[in-house]
Amino acid sequence: MKFLVALSSLGLILGASARTFTVYNGCPFTIWPAIYTGVGAGPSYPTGWAAGAFTSVTFDAPDNWTAGRIWARRNCDANYNCLDGGCVGGLQCTNPGVPPATLAEFTLTGSGGQDYFDVSLVDGYNLPMSITNNVGCSVPGCYVDLGPNCPAPLKGPFDSTGFPVGCKSACLVDPNPSNSPNCCTGQYSTPATCPSSGVEYYSYFKGNCPNTYSYAYDESSGDAIFSCPSASNPTYTITFCPPA
Repeated sequence: MKFLVALSSLGLILGASARTFTVYNGCPFTIWPAIYTGVGAGPSYPTGWAAGAFTSVTFDAPDNWTAGRIWARRNCDANYNCLDGGCVGGLQCTNPGVPPATLAEFTLTGSGGQDYFDVSLVDGYNLPMSITNNVGCSVPGCYVDLGPNCPAPLKGPFDSTGFPVGCKSACLVDPNPSNSPNCCTGQYSTPATCPSSGVEYYSYFKGNCPNTYSYAYDESSGDAIFSCPSASNPTYTITFCPPA
């Protein structure tokens, strides 16, 4: 998301009109999607809801939506305490979700007249996800369930049957997250000092889901951030559990 925020300055000074988003739950179980807006105005929809299996919602967002996130929570109880992706606010989130969580990230009408978006695994993984569009732009996504084969130090949390419903990032389990190559922090806080080769388990995430943003400076991979001309007025569909 560091790169997407940097691309947002143009979008903040342009007038906003509506852009259409659809969130589809392709999973055979209920999930609890959520929306968070980092800068400015957000979508015209509640920031959290329950999504039954194979259901969708459609809403509008400003065409200068900046630092936007969409993710889903899993295994929530009646009080909206969830195994992963949970947030402050109950059903409707007032802050970003608790990792691990797969994220759809957006900055619309950014620099160069482009929309920028990605499927991020920087905060770990909790569901397969894709971002499709109606104008033929490239599609980011993670189509593999990374939970079952997740490296042991990262695996979890687990549901009541012992099934892993998430896979944590190396940063999340790092004993020194304020100064770590796994987190790109401290003395490792620049692209030059935090290459992907220094991030533990990077190859597990990127190898299984190559078209994802898999660590803090993954732009150098060439397939982390995707774009679409803003003038084409693309609509976007975020699918959880997309077909492989």
